[in-house]
Order: sequence, then C-alpha cells, then structure tokens
Amino acid sequence: MTRDASRPPSRLGSPTFSPLYRQIKDFLIRSLEEGEWGPGDAIPSEGELATRFNVSQGTVRKAIDEMAAENLLVRRQGKGTFVATHNDPRSFYRFLRLVPDDGKATHAVSDPFFCEAIAATPEVAAVLGLAPGDAVLHVKRLLRFSGEPVVFDQIYLVADLFDGLTLESLRGGERSLYSLFETDFGVRMIHAEEHLRAVAADAQSAAMIGVKLGEPLLLVERTAYTYGNKPVEWRRGLYSTHHHYYRNDLG
Repeated sequence: MTRDASRPPSRLGSPTFSPLYRQIKDFLIRSLEEGEWGPGDAIPSEGELATRFNVSQGTVRKAIDEMAAENLLVRRQGKGTFVATHNDPRSFYRFLRLVPDDGKATHAVSDPFFCEAIAATPEVAAVLGLAPGDAVLHVKRLLRFSGEPVVFDQIYLVADLFDGLTLESLRGGERSLYSLFETDFGVRMIHAEEHLRAVAADAQSAAMIGVKLGEPLLLVERTAYTYGNKPVEWRRGLYSTHHHYYRNDLG
C-alpha cells in the first residue's frame, strides 16, 4: 500500500520509553513496510526527514545508521541513502555463508526440482506462526558450486504470501530466491535466525548430494523474517563440507 502523498507529514506523539531516534526508526520501518519506498528506492535526505518528523538531523542520522547496520538501508557515498534490495549482488552472500576451502568466491547455481502446496505439519506450523494443516509451499532444491551439488534445501513458505509461485518460475533466470520473492511477490527477507548442528546423511540426502549413507553433514535450519518480525520461510539445508566450510563474521 502506497502512502497518500497529500497526507500531512508525520509528527511524533507523546513521549514513550523508546529513545527518540528509535521512534524515528520505527516510523521509517513502517514507511518501508507500507511501500512508501520500495527496494532500491532512494529515501528522502536527512534534512527532509528531520523536517518531516520535527527532530534534529543528528537524531535522523542515528536512526538511519542503525537501519544501515541492520541491512535495511544502504548508504552510497555522494548519492544518498537507498532501501536495501536482494537484487544487489552484494546481498547474495549475506544469507549464504558457505565458502570454498580455497577462499575464492564461487557463484552458486540454484536447481529447484519440487514445488507443491502441502498442509503444514505441527513442526512447520509452529515455526511459521500458522495452525497445523494451514497451506504452505514446500520447495526442494540443490545448490551447486562449480557443478557440484553441495546443499540440499527443503524450504517451507507461507502459501498466502506466494500465490502463483511455481516450479517453472523458480527455475527461471539467474536471480536468487530472495530476489525473486522480493520482486515478484513483494516479500523482502529482512533478517534470519539459524541453528546449526551435525547430522548423519540419510538415504535421500546422500543420494541428492552424492555422499555416503551416514556421512556427516552440516544441518542449517533457517527461519527468515520480513517486516514486523513476521516469519515467512523456514528451510532445512543439508551442507556437504568436503570442499566448503560455513563462515560467520562476528563483529
């Protein structure tokens, strides 16, 4: 929904427990969620936003700094501040943390082979905030690095948000899944939570990735959230670490 341009600029209400810059951040996130600025769009300058919210530029800058640190916004020297987008090639490795042993970045090729609507199991429903039996889309794919299958993903999506998603559309083009979700369905993954553990390859995963039955694999369970901290995707990825490792930068 696009905000009515004729509506008077927002003004802060009564004081709350939240610091002023956090209140500005909340207003900005709400504007993103409502579609006032879409992925890749430039947002108004700090001065314009300061006037809109009747606060200092320093307060606005602190809110924007925090949103940039959270990958909601991107600052571009001499150009302004833009809404982050999954169409930016630099965002590809934000969620995919698998690195070849030699350290050289290798483009991963997504190879989806299954996409069907199913009834959510209690486990899937609990993660996605649904009721057991609600419709979810179940996607299966392989991620290949230099032609080698390295990751076997099983992905569960809130069906109502991805009406019309098909195996054919998943196979089309070179976009990442998150870029496709953002562009074609207006669903942007803002942040994700991952749980990692070692598991033994079962018959299906061994066949998919080309490893021996019982061989150790890295299981990465990811819940991805859109605006409003709403879970929209749960995926269980099985990673072969023969020639790759999982990298996480702690700062």
